[in-house]
Amino acid sequence: MSSTIPLNINIKEPRWDQSTFVGRASHFFTVTDPRNILLSNTQLENARKIIHDYRQGVVSPGLTEDELWRAKYVYDSAFHPDTGEKMILIGRMSAQVPMNMTITGCMMTFYRTTPAVVFWQWINQSFNAIVNYTNRSGDAPITVSQLGTAYVSATTGAVATALGLNALTKHVSPLIGRFVPFAAVAAANCINIPLMRQRELKYGIPVTDENGNRLGESTKAAQQAITQVVISRILMAAPGMAIPPFIMNALEKKAFLKRFPWMSAPIQVGLVGFCLVFATPLCCALFPQKSSMSVTRLEPELKAKIQEISPDLGRVYFNKGL
Repeated sequence: MSSTIPLNINIKEPRWDQSTFVGRASHFFTVTDPRNILLSNTQLENARKIIHDYRQGVVSPGLTEDELWRAKYVYDSAFHPDTGEKMILIGRMSAQVPMNMTITGCMMTFYRTTPAVVFWQWINQSFNAIVNYTNRSGDAPITVSQLGTAYVSATTGAVATALGLNALTKHVSPLIGRFVPFAAVAAANCINIPLMRQRELKYGIPVTDENGNRLGESTKAAQQAITQVVISRILMAAPGMAIPPFIMNALEKKAFLKRFPWMSAPIQVGLVGFCLVFATPLCCALFPQKSSMSVTRLEPELKAKIQEISPDLGRVYFNKGL
């Protein structure tokens, strides 16, 4: 079969140079594109077929390089990089902006009463649990018990933080009170992500050499991966939860919102969405998806095994998850 493109394009890696922040940002602007959630199952399966065939050395007649890369990013947006399974729709990175802008906007609008705090923190942690499970690193299964423990713990932590801070901020500036949801989200991320990925912390995640050859599983790599994800998630939420409070605090003093108070939630959601369009891919790009660490930092047993197989190997690589 004749092809219009070479067969040596490395579609296992992103199109852009992942050793630079700009390259990673370009990659994640494509991966988190909300339009990807509108793709039909037929389009997703077609993209999977193109990628699978290309890996087998088969190229569809007339396929261009741009179409191949487009298929790769459609495939990456819907299928897990390690397991190959189709990811839950709202857990995909392309759903992050529309889902988070709605949930975060409502958390920041309805934060004054206890029922509202409990409800929206519960909704947020339910969504986070789905995202964390969907984007877990490696091919390690997570039990129902582990899922339940992480979900309940994170929800409890978020609600307790929000209610506690609400009580403390009752007698301070209303502007300070608007930052309570962000503190609750940050606290919940520190609880939810490690618990949701506790199996990785216990048994490790796959580590490979630079050519993708699997060398074993490392808990040290899991610790680094989860720390990076926690930092990224907190910073991802920061602009959308730190900038709108100042704007909304000023707008609520104007005649427009006093006349149309119901517009507060849509405006808040829109502001958060605008921030997230940029914050989501830029914060995902803070650390390389294919992260690495020195062999000397691995567990003694794994380090000895690797040094026996490849004495000159200096670094190992792993998927940090999202």
